[in-house]
Amino acid sequence: MGRLGWMEILVIVVLLVILFGHKSIPGMMKNLADGVNVFKREMRDSAKKDDKNDKSHVKKTTAKTKTYKKVNNKKQK
Repeated sequence: MGRLGWMEILVIVVLLVILFGHKSIPGMMKNLADGVNVFKREMRDSAKKDDKNDKSHVKKTTAKTKTYKKVNNKKQK
């Protein structure tokens, strides 16, 4: 399979117009664009949540480590 040339793309566009009609294609493209935008937004939100979870995990671990060191220092004395 090679690259699509302008002739193949033209045939695909004509077939799409024949199958779906010229009025429904913009609506389908808008729905597709909305879906992509929602997907991107969810990926950003997920990345922010992951960053917050990673930072809170580091803080909790640090707090536990400090407490552990204090307890061990008291036992050694």
